[in-house]
Amino acid sequence: MSRPLVGIIGNSYLINDQYPAHAGGTMNSEAVAIVSECMPLLIPADPRLVSVAELLETCDGFLLTGGRPNVHPAEYGEAETEAHGAFDRCRDAITLPLVRACVERGQPFLGICRGFQEVNVALGGTLDPEIRDLPGRMNHRMPPDGTLEEKFALRHQVSLTEDGVFHRLFGAMRVMTNSLHGQGIRTPGARIVIEGRAPDGTAEAIFVRDAPGFSLSVQWHPEWDAANDPVSRPLFAAFGDAVRAWAQARRPMPMQKSA
Repeated sequence: MSRPLVGIIGNSYLINDQYPAHAGGTMNSEAVAIVSECMPLLIPADPRLVSVAELLETCDGFLLTGGRPNVHPAEYGEAETEAHGAFDRCRDAITLPLVRACVERGQPFLGICRGFQEVNVALGGTLDPEIRDLPGRMNHRMPPDGTLEEKFALRHQVSLTEDGVFHRLFGAMRVMTNSLHGQGIRTPGARIVIEGRAPDGTAEAIFVRDAPGFSLSVQWHPEWDAANDPVSRPLFAAFGDAVRAWAQARRPMPMQKSA
């Protein structure tokens, strides 16, 4: 029996700083294939090449990956500044309507880092362009030096809502996560439920209230060592279960709700 198909949202990339390509981290594909037990398919996030309608019919679920470019602030009603960093308007044009369609249909998706922020913006939320500049906030960015193991090392705790979706999924009220992001949620979008926060209050784990299907997103990078990490593994396993349920019946598998 063929595996259900997970569309992995790719990022624009320059090979040798000059050859345009669509790229996706190997660890994303490994997490989907090995832990979620689904077929990974890299999606060129460009409306000139693919449409949201085609993606919804082709794929059973979606992994909204991290990426260096940020969601353009025009998508949440703000002017572009230097602090907002680089952008990928083609990805914005695919992922934001894709999130809204998946929420409506109950088609499963898992958001990671930029994907977490995309889910918030798609549902009407806003972002802070550089949270380390805010009073009382930590520096959540990737360490500039060191090996991949050091860059993706666990750096801070995330506190979860008691008896919430994430608490039940992880079996713990507090989990350790890595941290590789500059932006963060300023105001949550309509129906966005924040269930996990870093020690400085930064939102780290969300889902969409009353979404008929799997709609979890995290600000950290669970794709790193997903097969072995005690937090990453149940997250990707639950995502895989939801994708299989959709593939078998084209109907959502309801998430557990917060009390």
